[in-house]
Amino acid sequence: MMRSQLSAAMMLALLVQAAVPPAFAQQVPLQDKPFAEHRIVLQLSDGDAKKQALVLSVANNLLKAYDPDKIAIEVVVFGPGIDLLLAGNERRKQVESLIAQGVRFDICLNTVDTIERETGRRPEFIQAATPVQVGVGQILFLAENGYTVVRP
Repeated sequence: MMRSQLSAAMMLALLVQAAVPPAFAQQVPLQDKPFAEHRIVLQLSDGDAKKQALVLSVANNLLKAYDPDKIAIEVVVFGPGIDLLLAGNERRKQVESLIAQGVRFDICLNTVDTIERETGRRPEFIQAATPVQVGVGQILFLAENGYTVVRP
């Protein structure tokens, strides 16, 4: 399948995600960070390598600027942004290092399902990623629970 067809399929999935009523959007529980004074959700919906690097840099800089116990960072990837969490991504070690420091990476299962339908193969993503059914729904859930949404 051509990349443009895959991109079109992913954009269609995003439109479908936006149309799903909130009652059906399943979120994962909030991070267990009782002493967090700051809560940030980083959105990644772009497959561009520079954007991926920027998101990882922002997360890393936040961990340096604040005590890791005083900041909750969640990176939500959907659409072409899921490339960051694919098993073969060259930035996998950086992602796993951030996870070890308490950053949570959420991957949109609607996007994963769309890729599987379009290509006939389910993409493999790193096991440390947290699957969420609707990536945009997870961002909304976090925003409604005190997280500041940042789209680097």
